[in-house]
Amino acid sequence: MTGSQETGRLFGRRTVVAAVGAAGVAAALTACGGSDSGSPSGTAAEKPAGGGAEAGGGGDAGAVLAKTADIPEGGGKVFADQGVVVTQPTAGQFKAFSSKCTHQGCAVKDVVDGMINCPCHGSMFDATDGTVKGGPAKQPLPAAAIKVEGDSITLA
Repeated sequence: MTGSQETGRLFGRRTVVAAVGAAGVAAALTACGGSDSGSPSGTAAEKPAGGGAEAGGGGDAGAVLAKTADIPEGGGKVFADQGVVVTQPTAGQFKAFSSKCTHQGCAVKDVVDGMINCPCHGSMFDATDGTVKGGPAKQPLPAAAIKVEGDSITLA
C-alpha cells in the first residue's frame, strides 16, 4: 500500500470515528439539555390556583394531564411531554413544577418518598415546594401552573 493510500484509509477511519463521536455528543447534549416548548427556564411565577395548585410556566394550557387518583399521595408523576411534574404532598393538595432539573437541564425521572429525582447527577427536590434537598442543583424547581377541577388536573 502506498503512503497516500494509507493516509486516505486513515483519514476515512478518522472521519467515521469523528462522526460517530459527534453524534454521541449531540445525543448526550440533547438528553441533558432537554426541550421546553413552553416558557424559558426559570421564568415561572408562583401564584395560587384552584385546589392548592401553583401557577407558572410551560405546556398546553387546558390540556388534561391526569385524574387526581393517578397522582399518589406523598408522591407524584412526571409528564415529560408537557415538561411538568405533578405531586400530591398531602391528600387533596396538588403541586406542579417544571420537570427540567435546574442543575443542567435534564428531565427529572420520578417522585419517590416525597422527593423529585433527577437521574443525571442525583439532584433531589422536595415534592412539596420544589426546593433542593440534594445537589448538585442549587436552585429549586420552578412552580408550574395547573388547575384542579373535580377529579381532573389540567395545565392552566
